[in-house]
Amino acid sequence: MYGSDKAVTDDTDRTEFRKTEKKYKLYYDQNSKRKKQPKQVDLSEVLDFKSFLDSYHQNGELPPEIVVVDCRFDRPVFGLESRPGFYFIPGALSVDEQCRWIRDSLVSFPQPPNRTNHNAIYGPISDLFAAVKERKVLVEDENMPAGLDSGSNGCVGNEDTCRWSFCEEDSVLSRGRSCKSVSASVLLRKLRWSTLGLQFDWSKRNYNVSLFHITRSLMNSVSWQKKLAAPAMPMGEEFQPEAAIVNYFCIRRYTWGPLG
Repeated sequence: MYGSDKAVTDDTDRTEFRKTEKKYKLYYDQNSKRKKQPKQVDLSEVLDFKSFLDSYHQNGELPPEIVVVDCRFDRPVFGLESRPGFYFIPGALSVDEQCRWIRDSLVSFPQPPNRTNHNAIYGPISDLFAAVKERKVLVEDENMPAGLDSGSNGCVGNEDTCRWSFCEEDSVLSRGRSCKSVSASVLLRKLRWSTLGLQFDWSKRNYNVSLFHITRSLMNSVSWQKKLAAPAMPMGEEFQPEAAIVNYFCIRRYTWGPLG
């Protein structure tokens, strides 16, 4: 798949995931004389669990393939007879819970010792969302040597050098063009992922055990993980999270709400 020199030109060379991804990918009509128009995607084989939930609440009926999983959860959990181990929880998160997740994904999840896609270039970045609201700029400290082992200052991994810090925009302008800088808003727009819990050290190809107790306590402090994983756990066992990844998807327009 990744790293292969062989181009995938035939469906026989594709995994089931790649075949499905290709089937439901958004394509545009290049022959349109007007502004390019998206091609219609065939969704006839897509399962609409919201309609299943509405039907279940109205009359208790479900399509033959869909079953209700008996897992003592506080709302219906659906499964597929042909896919043991598959669970779907419609409306698993309330609107308030979704808002809290959005807030945490911007305010808490990118915080060190968690890593993001920015660590490789800028090292650990603290309080990114607060810096965006304050219109700050991340500036490189030219007096700090590159490659400094900064494991003692909260960085994750020896490759993380804390040579960058947030400054007021006016102070950056006064330094001239020679100053390397990037605005906090640009960094937030380019945020693609953050890793929670036990951190993997890519240079050593192992997990950073020195941060195990900190990251484990951070993961266990979030109760929603255990709640949503409960239906898939054997009787009497509790889900113990150790690591997770959060993906961010870029959109063209941003509206900042009162996230505090």
